[in-house]
Amino acid sequence: QVQLVESGGGSVRDGDSLRLSCVASGRTVIPYSMGWFRQAPGKEREFLGAITWSGDSTDYADTVKGRFTISRDSAKNTVYLQMNSLKPEDTAVYSCAAAYSTALQQDSRKYQYWGKGTLVTVSS
Repeated sequence: QVQLVESGGGSVRDGDSLRLSCVASGRTVIPYSMGWFRQAPGKEREFLGAITWSGDSTDYADTVKGRFTISRDSAKNTVYLQMNSLKPEDTAVYSCAAAYSTALQQDSRKYQYWGKGTLVTVSS
C-alpha cells in the first residue's frame, strides 16, 4: 500500500504561482510513475502531467504545458507541481497518483493509488 498526501493548495489571484507537494509513504521502494490530475466542479478528472520514478522523463497535458512543471525528490518521496501564471479556469481539486509503472501514464485508470486532493482557487 502507498499513501499519498497533497499539500500547498490555497486561494490565489490570476497570474500568481503555487507549488503543490505530494508526499508518499508506505511501500515506496517500488518504482512508481507519479501523476497529477485535477477535477473542477461539474467536470471530469483531467490529466495534467506525469513523471517517471527516476525523474528523468516528464509528460504534460497541452492545457498546462509551459505553465506547470513536475519534479520529484526521491530521497524525500515527494513529487511537486509548480504552477505558474495561474488562471481562474485552473480552479479545481488537485490530486496526485501513483502507478505501478516505469512508463509515463496519462490514463487515470493506470494509477493504483490516489491522494485526497488539495483545493486550488484562482480568482480574477
